[in-house]
Amino acid sequence: MNPWAFPVNYDGEYHYRSGSTKQQLRGDALTNFLMSKTGLKWDAATIADISVDDLDKESFDIFRQEALRSGRMTKEDLDISNTELLEKLDLIEDGKLKRAGALCFYRKAEKVISGCYVKIGKFEGSDLLYQDEVRGSLLIIADRVIDLIYLKYLKAAISYHKETRVETYPFARDAVREAVFNALIHCNWADNIPIQIRIEEDVMYISNSSMLPFGWTAETLMHSHSSKPFNPDIARVFYRAGYIESWGRGIQKICDACKRLGADEPEYIVHGGDIMLKFNALQSAKVSESIATKNRDVTKDVTKDVTKDVTKETEILALLREDASMTTTELAQRLSVNRRTVQRELEKLKKKNCIERKGGRRYGYWEIHE
Repeated sequence: MNPWAFPVNYDGEYHYRSGSTKQQLRGDALTNFLMSKTGLKWDAATIADISVDDLDKESFDIFRQEALRSGRMTKEDLDISNTELLEKLDLIEDGKLKRAGALCFYRKAEKVISGCYVKIGKFEGSDLLYQDEVRGSLLIIADRVIDLIYLKYLKAAISYHKETRVETYPFARDAVREAVFNALIHCNWADNIPIQIRIEEDVMYISNSSMLPFGWTAETLMHSHSSKPFNPDIARVFYRAGYIESWGRGIQKICDACKRLGADEPEYIVHGGDIMLKFNALQSAKVSESIATKNRDVTKDVTKDVTKDVTKETEILALLREDASMTTTELAQRLSVNRRTVQRELEKLKKKNCIERKGGRRYGYWEIHE
């Protein structure tokens, strides 16, 4: 029997045949199937309550900077108004902004879709140790989330090659970056479920709500395949910004980055409307937890054993080795002193070239000079 060009309703139900298997389509699967057959995509629908004037300057700045840096667009392409740029990116239709334009350039993207953000959590077994939520436009999230993961959630193993200090993280940064960008692009934001990144000592999970193209499996993803973005208009913005390619090579790039690090290939786990990518840590790059535990013990009770002579400077260094992203307020709370005392001790350490501040106030960290 030849396939029909349009979906057919039989007794109030829609059915789909893949090979010798027939299945009933329901919920998101039915919605996505109907939209695909009519040529419509969720991110291409227009919205009426957000205009170009409501969009975020920083998001446009990020896009212009990255598009120029990557060479995907020229200076002449970018020296135009925001409205003209959106039209060039095909994010305006009949004078109205598409959903993709709002999610990529609207700082309050959650007003469009309440689940449009990224959750990051550090776990020890089933216990949540700490967490963050990265919010904003998709371009702001893409610009910040990777730095946050590597500055706050991961510790690098330190080695030396001749006189050069080498930092090796347990998860390949290029692979994680590609995986997060893929999740932002392919997420079924209509489900109102944020992207979730779960980080443990041995594994990292990146999961997002989405549906594989019909007939695809987790195995399909791990082999050569064509590019079929769940949100084509969002994918176009990320491509122009130089964040992704357009040839379906993202997963191959992830695997290559893991191989270069020496880690195992990641594993895709598909549960209905949820797609999860599992990274296994490079064992040789794991930082011994006993060191961190020892540092915590020193700072919690400085009156015992050899810690009787520990100074405030030493306590601060121990805490920063435990968590380089600690703020002045957090240090003050851990040491039971006021912020002014901590600031004074930090200045002493900086003058001695023991520490150096890297990054901005929000996502910065302290680099310790051993």
